[in-house]
Amino acid sequence: MADKYDLVVIGSGPGGYVAAIRASQLGLKTAIVERDALGGICLNWGCIPTKALLRSAEVYETLHRLDEFGLKAEKIGYDAEAVVTRSRNVAGQLSNGVKFLMKKNKIDVIEGSGKLAGDGKVAVEAKDGKTSEITTKNIILATGARARVIEGLEPDGEIIWTYRQAMVPKSIPKSLIVVGSGAIGIEFASFYRAFGAEVTVVEVQDRILPVEDEEISKEAAKAFKKRGIRLLTGAKIGKTEKTGKGATMRVSVGGKDETLEAEKIISAVGIVGNVENIGLEKAGVKVEKTHVVVNEWMETGVKGIYAIGDLAGPPWLAHKASHEGILAAERIAGEKNIHPINTRLIPGCTYSTPQIASVGLTEAKAKEAGYEVKVGRFPFRANGKAIALGETEGFVKTVFDAKTGELLGAHMIGAEVTELIQGYGVAMTLETTEAELMQAVFPHPTLSEMMGEAVLDAYGRVLHT
Repeated sequence: MADKYDLVVIGSGPGGYVAAIRASQLGLKTAIVERDALGGICLNWGCIPTKALLRSAEVYETLHRLDEFGLKAEKIGYDAEAVVTRSRNVAGQLSNGVKFLMKKNKIDVIEGSGKLAGDGKVAVEAKDGKTSEITTKNIILATGARARVIEGLEPDGEIIWTYRQAMVPKSIPKSLIVVGSGAIGIEFASFYRAFGAEVTVVEVQDRILPVEDEEISKEAAKAFKKRGIRLLTGAKIGKTEKTGKGATMRVSVGGKDETLEAEKIISAVGIVGNVENIGLEKAGVKVEKTHVVVNEWMETGVKGIYAIGDLAGPPWLAHKASHEGILAAERIAGEKNIHPINTRLIPGCTYSTPQIASVGLTEAKAKEAGYEVKVGRFPFRANGKAIALGETEGFVKTVFDAKTGELLGAHMIGAEVTELIQGYGVAMTLETTEAELMQAVFPHPTLSEMMGEAVLDAYGRVLHT
């Protein structure tokens, strides 16, 4: 352990470890403090292992559609333990990859729980309880967040789960209630339904995926209901009681009361920042609604202390955390040509079946902001590649400023849209208008052709519908 660092990062999630790498690239002597596995929640218990689970679910569902492709197979089944093991192995492989990156970039990894100790010091408590201090010129807080707990729905790890327990089931429950229809809730609903669980999603808002464009939410609801997922929106949640077989939950929808029964309940009602026990109050770092308050450069207001990622507030996305880490590292290093992050340009993805992806303003938000809009849409069922893939569910939607041609937002639902959305993200970052997008040549046959057609449709020039 060095006597003094230019930067110490507390937390090694996708924000923390990326910040450390960028700082090292810029010549800063850097250390990272981590109390658990390198890669943080995202890599070990979030983004990556959930996608491994969802991939298994996707393949399993495809196996039940083999006749559509002229194929046959017998005795199709699954091994829940093997599905989970694969997911954990994927996470382990990537955590080891982060370990390699730390070594490659000459970043000291210090195991333990980090805490602000005043005067440019970080106190680290090791697992054996011993405490040491590190001296540093700058500190980046990247302690992330955890699942929000609501009264009456406190997780016990057995019947009421958070995402952690939902990712490592010993078996697939026959019935499941998912509370919350954001990305996390919908992804777990999709995963468990694929393996045969009877799934009910309970959402207090008037529609599922409430942050998405309303048309996307409606299309998603239709698709999920077709798969047999029950959706209760505008719901008021009453008493939850554990039983010998699982749990019951009182729910009221539109004034009609109902008692739901299920073997397991997944609580997916948001997150809260990990602001406790890291010395924020003593250091004078401001906290609002469980998140550290920062300016556009990720500075906390206390000289030399920065905060990034979920700890610093929404949107709660790994790729947002990584870019904030880079921004903070470059600010510390004194880089000149850096720019604050425009959160409107950050894509959001939900890896359900069908997938959902978006960037920028929804149609409603654009109108609320005073824009006169032009809207384009193009369905999967009219795309040659989608038909060949057997994936004709969904559509692409674009929202333009009618006066300037600026692309204000893009919204998609369907196969592989999480891989397509960044095309629009790049376009918006480059301040591309409809004129440039219409000049872009999209390869054929691809799903990406729908992106071009959705632009053409907004201006009355669509070709294939």
